[in-house]
Amino acid sequence: MSELLVDFITSLDGHASGEGWPGFWGLEGPEYLAWLGEQPEATHLMGANTYRQMSGFAAGQVPNGQDEFRPEEEASVDELTQASKVVFSSSLEEPLTWANSTLVRDDAVEAVRAMKSSGSGLLSTIGSLSLCRSLLRAGLVDRFRVVMFPVITGATGAERIYDGYPDVALEMIEHRTFDGRIQLVEYKPRVLEHPPLGSPA
Repeated sequence: MSELLVDFITSLDGHASGEGWPGFWGLEGPEYLAWLGEQPEATHLMGANTYRQMSGFAAGQVPNGQDEFRPEEEASVDELTQASKVVFSSSLEEPLTWANSTLVRDDAVEAVRAMKSSGSGLLSTIGSLSLCRSLLRAGLVDRFRVVMFPVITGATGAERIYDGYPDVALEMIEHRTFDGRIQLVEYKPRVLEHPPLGSPA
């Protein structure tokens, strides 16, 4: 059975991006980049908006506010191009132009449920906030990982991650600091029907 990882990089205040900021908020360091390079092979899951953005980067479209890609950003996009990708969308048309991408028009929750039961590798989300929220609500997420960068993007932050989420209990299974400033926390999530009635054990 496949394992599903929801994987976010965020500002401290829970934004997935910020207007005018470079990738990784410009704060990636050698320890973090080395860790990224050690990650196991995965099939990446995404929605249409993330596909449009990332495939645009792969085709050479530079993010707003930048004149060119930084080497770290270029390497990250190149790795994603080589990886297997599944895109859930009713608006995109086949064939998808980004290499190694498969379009799925079926309900994403049911499709991922089937992928988990029939597969054996790692499934990992990239961006796609509404997809991640739906998969979490459905109880399909095995691991919930957040890498927090030391910035608060109160004025320029975009894509607030946790809006619309249910209440979720999180059991920590991993934590780590990279380059003395970037914090990783990884949890096993459990969706709650209501807040706990008693004190935590």
